[in-house]
Amino acid sequence: MPPPDNPDASPKFIAPGVYIEEIPSRTRPITGVATSITAFVGLASDGPVNQVSEPFASYTDFKASYGDASLITLADQTQVRNYLALAVQAFFENGGTKLYISRVTAADGTNSAQPVADDYGRALKLLEPITEIAIVAAPGATVANASGIASVTPVHAALIAHAERQSAYRFAVLDPPQGCSVADVQSLRAQYDTRSAALYYPWVNVPDPSPAAGAGAQISLPPSGFLCGIYAQNDNARGVFKAPANIAIKGAIGFETTINDQINDVLNPLGINCLRSFPGRGNLVWGARTLSSDPEWKYVNVSRYLLYLEQSIDEGTQWAVFEPNAQNLWTAVQSSVSSFLYNEWRSGALLGTKPEQAYLVKCDRTTMTQNDIDNGQLICLVGVAVIQPAEFVIFQISQLTKLPGS
Repeated sequence: MPPPDNPDASPKFIAPGVYIEEIPSRTRPITGVATSITAFVGLASDGPVNQVSEPFASYTDFKASYGDASLITLADQTQVRNYLALAVQAFFENGGTKLYISRVTAADGTNSAQPVADDYGRALKLLEPITEIAIVAAPGATVANASGIASVTPVHAALIAHAERQSAYRFAVLDPPQGCSVADVQSLRAQYDTRSAALYYPWVNVPDPSPAAGAGAQISLPPSGFLCGIYAQNDNARGVFKAPANIAIKGAIGFETTINDQINDVLNPLGINCLRSFPGRGNLVWGARTLSSDPEWKYVNVSRYLLYLEQSIDEGTQWAVFEPNAQNLWTAVQSSVSSFLYNEWRSGALLGTKPEQAYLVKCDRTTMTQNDIDNGQLICLVGVAVIQPAEFVIFQISQLTKLPGS
């Protein structure tokens, strides 16, 4: 009998016994990306400029680099509240775990003046290379020489443009200006149409942390710091597919504007997420809508969950680049994506009692033309049945007016 073509390829068993061989799996696993990592941009009393901080795990870490929550003094001796530091406190108090900071300064790298739109744009630009960031905000940010909603719209535009970049996989949390009326917040919301951002209203009242503040003194803070922490806590405890709503706001003692059912009924359909106080239940997030006019992208959790799926699949299939674009590769990609989505379905993130009801993955000649293949394009079609939040829970109640047999 002739020897094998490659003797080294045959296992060498000498003594009788049980042998175990490791056979590489043809399915390459896809790991879900983190969704709770956050970045803030804003004025700080101190700290590095023109660079992004190392990720912080606590407010103490932040203070060591950027100073405490004392008022910030500009070059003209104007003092402004340190909303960035206060938002960092709120973020960690509400469950945030990992936070990057990009300090906003004037063009000369100092706090010489109230920032303008370009100053925020530079700070956001520095965040672009850090791919693990999933949530961005500019707590309490306003631009110079403007008031009311005009003071925040340039900042919002910069945040939305940052989040909507191709393959950015980010979501922006927006603040209204302080003292914003119900009518003004509606005017503000009307200026946006995006699946990549959400707006929360009103500002949050907390005890005044100033040592000189009297007993019972309060200040109002932008909601984004609290909400980003709540997003992170909700993602880590329940999953990004769960709506970040009906959750208590830690540290809040009330709100700048009282939202009742009548106001909520006006604002919620517009995509303005209300923060409300309920007797016996506390101060809660009472909305989970994006700023999109498209019904498919109405909810924060749907938008953020699909960003999570897209980024996870994108990063988890990078191995396929420069592989021969043929059936073996298509099968391997389809198998990897299907296995990932199966685990998502098992975790309760997708609808359906069976996998085939929860997702669809196709990667074959029905998703690619010969021209696509010749041009080196691999196209995988992925469909998922996402879970919508139970925004309206309806009960039918009937009363028996006559007992049976009576």
